[in-house]
Amino acid sequence: MSSTEPPGARIIAAVPPARSVRVGAGERLRTTSLPGLTMTVRSRPPTAPDVPPALFVHGLGGSSQNWSALMEQLADRVDGEALDLPGFGDSPPPDDGDYSITGHARAVIRYLDASGRGPVHLIGNSMGGAITTRVAAVRPDLVRTLTLVSPALPELRPQRAAVPTGLLAVPGVTRLFTRMTKDWDAERRTREVMMLTYGDPRRISREDFALAVEEFERRLTLPYFWDALARSARGVVDAYTLGGQHSLWRQAERVLAPTLLVYGGRDQLVSIRMARRASATFRDARLLTLLDAGHVAMMEYPEAVARGMRELLEDADGRDDRDSREARAAVAVPGADGSGAARG
Repeated sequence: MSSTEPPGARIIAAVPPARSVRVGAGERLRTTSLPGLTMTVRSRPPTAPDVPPALFVHGLGGSSQNWSALMEQLADRVDGEALDLPGFGDSPPPDDGDYSITGHARAVIRYLDASGRGPVHLIGNSMGGAITTRVAAVRPDLVRTLTLVSPALPELRPQRAAVPTGLLAVPGVTRLFTRMTKDWDAERRTREVMMLTYGDPRRISREDFALAVEEFERRLTLPYFWDALARSARGVVDAYTLGGQHSLWRQAERVLAPTLLVYGGRDQLVSIRMARRASATFRDARLLTLLDAGHVAMMEYPEAVARGMRELLEDADGRDDRDSREARAAVAVPGADGSGAARG
């Protein structure tokens, strides 16, 4: 897979959407338009000069708001942007209706190609972890480092709590679920999601819960909300069944970028037992295990995830410095035969 953007394509800044969406203090929101694709981008201007770009990709049912706390923690270290994937957050559905992992990965690649921000420090959670793994495998030129928080990589024995989410992929189930839960208000729906995704929902402040309820109410008014959720769930399930070079685990083996894997000990959707397999699969991996975290460690423990990322970024910077010194030395040192040819 590669970007198919025509040579003249570019990102067009537009007026932020009229719908009310939360923009945290210090954040900015803009809409970017590409042929057949419109996405909302949340950004936090860095607090230090000359820092590298980073791109954050949310999971199933999430949005760019999932990254606000972590982007704030890293504002002195990266120039952070977070996407609302097509059909999620404040982004409308893609014109082609493609919600597969490949389709979402293509959207990320098209954005990076058009923005010219690559290579970036790329970060993904859950479904976003599968998407960013595919991006890093097929376009290594766009990825400086990769951070995966509870990535949705195929499990032979998925968590029991994850089964209902997978069932959303079955045609007709979403319609049935909406009928069965028609009496649920946004507050109950939000509480159910947090019970599933947080290691300890009691850590959520009243203010944050109220804001989450408000956002859920907004999403429920979108005519495509359930369709985007169901089709993306189907895309995750389909990706789990792919074999050969298209297998997510096979693509994980192809990732060249230094990779940080973050797993939560209380994750009900992605088993912590997958941490060992992931560590052995990604060729340049390090593991951060947060025993009390659930599925969204970057929201529950942003400070701990930020510390792990800082170590990853510092190590990557050190490698860049070593590679640069070695390259200069190779040019400067004459060959053993005295001809002045560089030695590799």
